[in-house]
Amino acid sequence: MSRPEGRTRLDDAARAGWLYYICGNTQDEIAAKMGISRQSAQRLVSLAMTERLIKFRLDHPIAACLELSRRLAERFGLGVCEVVPSDPAATSTTLGLAEAGGAEIERRLRASEPVVMALGTGRTLKAAIDQLPPMECPQHRIVSLTGNIAPDGSAAFYNVIFSMADAVRAHHFPMLLPVFAASPAEREMLHGQPTIRNTLAMARNARVTFVGIGELGPRAPLFLDGFISAGELDELTRAGAAGEICGWVFDADGRLIEGDILDRNAGAPIPPRTTSDVIALAMGERKRPAIAAALKGRLINGLITDETTAAALLAE
Repeated sequence: MSRPEGRTRLDDAARAGWLYYICGNTQDEIAAKMGISRQSAQRLVSLAMTERLIKFRLDHPIAACLELSRRLAERFGLGVCEVVPSDPAATSTTLGLAEAGGAEIERRLRASEPVVMALGTGRTLKAAIDQLPPMECPQHRIVSLTGNIAPDGSAAFYNVIFSMADAVRAHHFPMLLPVFAASPAEREMLHGQPTIRNTLAMARNARVTFVGIGELGPRAPLFLDGFISAGELDELTRAGAAGEICGWVFDADGRLIEGDILDRNAGAPIPPRTTSDVIALAMGERKRPAIAAALKGRLINGLITDETTAAALLAE
């Protein structure tokens, strides 16, 4: 069919793009309406996109979250960033985050290529693990970054590898250690055990890591759960502590704080972001300084948070 006089190929591309994206026509329907072949209709729709004749505006609250996610990823060099809508009336500290975190963990577990996945600890991460459906993943290895033993000798409640083992059939490797050793010498002795050396080496080679971020202050999880004393909390506060990941306490610039707590941490170091996707699940005003510090210090290269927290982080 010949093109009417004065009509250009871009005119046809614009018409095809309008029929496809605005009117919802199939390529067969466009071909029939424009009197061209289906292949020509397909090429015209593609041309409309490459020539930027089509512009999208997403009129939906999630659009704001997508934009916040893009800006956070750009500013902090994040490979993974998801922002979920905030509910100002909600009292839950994990609402939305648990679902999004669980979906990302599930996506990684469904990969056919074997990977080592490292897990931190915390309420938010445990809530995300609780979202997982039963899964068969014998090709993967899942390793804990932290000790699994609380100060009273019981299993640490928010160490999520045990929750993961309930839902996911994979090879699980808990860190059979206290969260903090009694002394640096005891830590060295514990790390010298063959099974512990194997677990630590596996954690260092994790391809993807999921962690929570803890605040430092009167409501610090490390303090409330009995892992550090009030005196140790005061000492860390005086040293400028802003937050912690798996017991590794850092300042406002994301630098680990040297001292007794650092030397007694019996867990594995946070895997380097050069070799692992280190994805944190965290939200809320109380945690904002800790999240900001972790981002500034490049301790993480992935973040799942809510829109209120994301906006506050960008405002800084």
